[in-house]
Amino acid sequence: MRAIFLLATVLAATPAMAAHDLVIQNGMVFDGTGAPGFKGWVAIDGDRIAATGKGKAPAAKRTVDAKGQAIAPGFVNMLSWATQSLLVDGRGMSDLKQGVTLEVMGEGWTMGPLTPAMRDEMIRSQSTLKFDVPWTTLGEYLTHLETKGVSPNVASYVGATTVRIHELGADDVDPTPEQLVRMQKLVTQAMNEGAMGVGSSLIYAPASYAETPELIALMKAAGKCGGSYISHMRSEGPGIEAAIDELITIARESGAPAEIYHLKISGKDNWGKADAILKQIADAKAQGLDIRADMYLYEAGATGLDASMPTWVQAGGDEAWVKRLKDPEIRKRVLAEMRAPAVGWESLYQQAGDASKLLLVDFRNPKLRHLVGKTLAEVAAMRGTSPEDTIIDLVIEDESRVGTAYFMISPKNVERFAGLPWVTIGSDAGAPAIEGVFLENSDHPRAYGNVARFLGYYVRDRKVDTLESAIHRLSGLPAKQLKISDRGTLKPGMFADVVVFDPATIQDHATFQKPKQYSTGVNHVWVNGVQVLKDGEHTGAKPGRFVKGPGFGKCV
Repeated sequence: MRAIFLLATVLAATPAMAAHDLVIQNGMVFDGTGAPGFKGWVAIDGDRIAATGKGKAPAAKRTVDAKGQAIAPGFVNMLSWATQSLLVDGRGMSDLKQGVTLEVMGEGWTMGPLTPAMRDEMIRSQSTLKFDVPWTTLGEYLTHLETKGVSPNVASYVGATTVRIHELGADDVDPTPEQLVRMQKLVTQAMNEGAMGVGSSLIYAPASYAETPELIALMKAAGKCGGSYISHMRSEGPGIEAAIDELITIARESGAPAEIYHLKISGKDNWGKADAILKQIADAKAQGLDIRADMYLYEAGATGLDASMPTWVQAGGDEAWVKRLKDPEIRKRVLAEMRAPAVGWESLYQQAGDASKLLLVDFRNPKLRHLVGKTLAEVAAMRGTSPEDTIIDLVIEDESRVGTAYFMISPKNVERFAGLPWVTIGSDAGAPAIEGVFLENSDHPRAYGNVARFLGYYVRDRKVDTLESAIHRLSGLPAKQLKISDRGTLKPGMFADVVVFDPATIQDHATFQKPKQYSTGVNHVWVNGVQVLKDGEHTGAKPGRFVKGPGFGKCV
């Protein structure tokens, strides 16, 4: 009798099994590893995944019914230019509505490290997006985003161009041994602060002035800290084979992985090189090198009119560039080089083929913004000037590179590359909203539709990949490549970055004519266990964090 009484007392004193904070149930769970999905549930406690399973879901303080939808890890944008848009609007709307929970920045130019002169230039060169610059280093910038409040998580490579300008300025010069050591120390500092590696963008001045040994030296510093190399290569057109060889050489000499930014072949005359470049990459992989790529899913790239003229004239920065272009003799030389086959530089104007394939999307000068959405051919006709003269005039009048989309990519190659299992996805764009200051200029549709276009048109409709593999390439694969051990999969203990979307309806709507249209089909998004998108609408929450790279706190 006493034993029964004691047992009853113990049972009365034992609390009921604690309910999870949240359970997302009745969906198809894709864990991000590439394994097939299963009908089941995902439990979240605090900012972490607590459990996943099949069958009856466990008790929870709150449940979300994902019937008929996929439950997946949050998606990674491997090439984000949300560096400025998140400072102005921390919600990251265009990406968030596609399920992106991690923005990875760093294509050559980064928000640190800065000298006082670089900070002044960053403020002076601001266009429609205005922001303060209270940071100096890259780590301080990313911490500033987290403190200010952003909805997605953020991470970044350190820009090779930024490091070069920090020590050498914007001129076409080679570093002395002492300067190169200082550049390596800047890379080491960035890695210690949490950078993912070194990013380069080699068709643009002054990045194009860097020679291969300089890049190898920077990558040796990053490689010691576990970092990787990621590059907008020196050519994506006539010289693409040599550019890939350079990337492979940097990987081999530094001992670090290397990634090709926005894998593509530019210019109709070069489209047939797909077999050759894929063999180059396959051969390097067979030798044990870790070579990867990311891409966007469109037939046009977007950059500036600087990519239509030789880089020598751009030495010293925008002010020096514009001053040179106003010199009649220099202008005459630049026009001649723009019209002749490009030698020693990458002409996207020539790769596009003609002026009707250049779309003007962004101006700094308010007096020129009526030209947004017009082609170069249309503006040249309006002004009665040649396309090449119009390019020069617009750069002078805007005192900037002038945001431009170039139609130069084969749709067949886009579809082929979209199915490659080692290719991840990156928008090469900001994360704007369809409101406020973002309405003052146009965008490339990839800012609003890249992930949805991949999952909808290419995976669901064109069947370039299975859904489970595509989700892996958006989550677990980039997390593994970035050496992020606690994100990217729906495993217990991982940070709870979760997206619920409908594979049958996910769709991009942005076009080049009407780019400011959100994608649809993503219904719920959680970042670090906090819901930021509910029934397709932003909740107001900004729980995003600075995601650190492999050298954080231990790189010396």
